Amino acid sequence: MNELLSEVVEAHGGTGRWQELTQARATLVSGGDLFAIKGLPQDVTPRTMTVRLHEEYASVQPFGAHDQKTGFTAGRVSIEKLDGHVVAERVDPRASFAGHTLETPWDPLDRAYFNGYALWTYLTTPFLLAMPGFTVTDIEPWREGDEVWPGLRATFPPRIASHSTHQDFYFGPDRLLRRHDYHVDVAGGFAAAQYVYDLAEADGIVLPTRRRAYRRDTDGRPLLEQVMVSIDLSDVHFS
Repeated sequence: MNELLSEVVEAHGGTGRWQELTQARATLVSGGDLFAIKGLPQDVTPRTMTVRLHEEYASVQPFGAHDQKTGFTAGRVSIEKLDGHVVAERVDPRASFAGHTLETPWDPLDRAYFNGYALWTYLTTPFLLAMPGFTVTDIEPWREGDEVWPGLRATFPPRIASHSTHQDFYFGPDRLLRRHDYHVDVAGGFAAAQYVYDLAEADGIVLPTRRRAYRRDTDGRPLLEQVMVSIDLSDVHFS
């Protein structure tokens, strides 16, 4: 394992503890301008997010109605009743974003797919970077105020759905996550810088409980006048 990645994984709870766990569940409140741009403005209703840690699966409840939830994998996304009845589904959901720009409207299945891969990525970071198929290399550090944050560039394998194939992760002196950069390929490929805050320990795993994603300029600086996506987590449990 890359030396920095090894230090990062240890700081976030360690491989041993991660391998003991199979699932994460959290209460989620999300918002930001991206969803309004896509024609699906987000309300502030708390939702329950569940992900599997060692395979790419995620679900959010409620979704669209109080008795509905989503089911996400890289190859299929669905909206289902709580009893399992399928309301809507899409196979090969990534293909539906072909030709999209930032302003192209999303339908509920598009939103469910974005929710699924994004939150699976966030709740499994940084441990997913040590999964088979990922390539991780050191990159130039990011200077934020008086701190210098060393960085890793991850190349995601084709079987993992996420924002983009190449993503950058920056860590503080304590080796905990501070910033996550990527391109949002399902929304025209705009460049994003996501800052994370309020790291907390849950069942032996350390993770940020607040995330704020901004567009970034060609120098990598966040455009702070517009929050594209906000994520607040609470009641996080790994099991």
